[in-house]
Amino acid sequence: MAKQPKQPAQDSAKAADGGVPSYLLEQLAANLAHRRVNDGISCLEKHAALIEELRPEHPLAASFADYLAQWVDIGFGRTALVQRVLERFTKTAQRDLPFSEYIHLRMAQGMAAMAEEEADEAIRHLDFVLSSADELQQMETLAIANFWKGRCLRKKGEYDEAMTYTLHGRRLALQLGYPRMAAVMRVLESWLLFQKGRSKEAQTILQQAEEVLSETDDHLTLGNIYSSYGRIARRECRYEQAIEHFTRAIAEYRKRDRQHRNLGRSLINIAIVKRYICLQMSETIDAAAERRREAVAKGAERRTRSRSAQTRDRLLQLRQEAFAELEEAKKIYTLYPNHHGLGSVHLNCGYLHLDNGDFEQAAEAALQSFQVAQEKTDLILMARARLLQCMVDNARLEEEVGEGPTPGSHARRALEFAREAVDLARRTQNRRVLATALIWQGLTESNSFVNDFEAAQHSYDQATAALKGESPGNLWDDLKTLRARVFRTGSVDPQLRAWTQGLVGAKSFQQIVEDFADLVIPKVWERENRKVSRVARRLSMSPKKVRRILARTVRRASRKA
Repeated sequence: MAKQPKQPAQDSAKAADGGVPSYLLEQLAANLAHRRVNDGISCLEKHAALIEELRPEHPLAASFADYLAQWVDIGFGRTALVQRVLERFTKTAQRDLPFSEYIHLRMAQGMAAMAEEEADEAIRHLDFVLSSADELQQMETLAIANFWKGRCLRKKGEYDEAMTYTLHGRRLALQLGYPRMAAVMRVLESWLLFQKGRSKEAQTILQQAEEVLSETDDHLTLGNIYSSYGRIARRECRYEQAIEHFTRAIAEYRKRDRQHRNLGRSLINIAIVKRYICLQMSETIDAAAERRREAVAKGAERRTRSRSAQTRDRLLQLRQEAFAELEEAKKIYTLYPNHHGLGSVHLNCGYLHLDNGDFEQAAEAALQSFQVAQEKTDLILMARARLLQCMVDNARLEEEVGEGPTPGSHARRALEFAREAVDLARRTQNRRVLATALIWQGLTESNSFVNDFEAAQHSYDQATAALKGESPGNLWDDLKTLRARVFRTGSVDPQLRAWTQGLVGAKSFQQIVEDFADLVIPKVWERENRKVSRVARRLSMSPKKVRRILARTVRRASRKA
């Protein structure tokens, strides 16, 4: 543990003259590196006058702005404080800064852009720092700049590159002898692994980070760790454990700031989990209703109804709690403001409305979510919003409600939304969002109006490829529904069934191939609108051979008739 630097007399005089004492920067840097959060915040609170009076011409003013930005990032005050300080650095004032100080100013500007959800703008500032700080051997600045760039790339859904910068930042922190700073970076590393479907590795890293930080008062990072545990549990459908983790995360965030934006995120996560539990309860209620219809004994029927009533009451309670948590999150995100958080609130309210059969409110919430996400080009949230719109129109098609000049208007809109969601998801590296979009594209392609099972099978294949190596989790039911539609059960040709059992009789392999062609070619011909040329192109065979097989099958059918 580094000792707290003493306050030199000359630095006290410099502070009185409006300069930034170097001992203050040393204290802020040491407390940041060793995650002594309360000490760092207390130090800044004692120098509140300096923050208000800081001017670009003061010695070390840009360095102080950099450290102030870093401390705001971990819980001191709000981003508006950094913005007020940065506004004092006019273009003229920036030109007069020494180059070593200008780098610190660009760090502060990068953090402010991150807080405003301007990832590309933040990366522009951080790239300048990364290209310059190495030359000046500012290793601590390099470590944090790499970590921040990793965070920006994660927001953009560019996970591979985000991992590269995060790992480099962690290595630099360890070289500097800052294991606690490195542990903070490991939390982001675990999240990136989680997005790649490597949940066990992610959880191991979280446990290691928690062990390092457990004796600190870094409540924000500890909250992030518990929130990550919750996300892993939710994906694995361990919903009760997920709620426990998110509840613990909320408790940690509130120790730092009762309205911190990360608190809003955990409130949304709890609401999502409660929605999933409600969906499970709905299935239980439906199954109980089916059993009641089949019941004969009245006594058994009464007991079933009693249990169903209790389940229904619990379902309504959970749904109300979810709406209340989303409302609280909305208030938090309105304070900051935070577009991604606000858009997520609209999105999850929309899902709750959809589950309740309120298509109008669900559609309105989905549109609001998309519009909010579009303001910051948040591709992942935009894709999710389009997916909800796709689900709403599919539900309207099934219920045959809503407006439209033809019954297929909902089907066409649903397909447009699904395709746009797929396109948006492909522009990121979020496999989960892409898989969900492909599943719903397939479900739309195989609905009662579109009825394109070949396209649906292609979507199914792509969705399973996107999920390769990862548990489908709460996507399983939708994936199973799509699979059932694509591989529809029905009567199987007796000859095919015999072949699968190895029963080929006295036929040669060539005879089996010919029989198989007689089964398949006519069906492909029907799918291709009875166009021989299209069948030939699709199966890479000559049109003459296609015609010969079709003629042979017609003759066989005539003989049977």
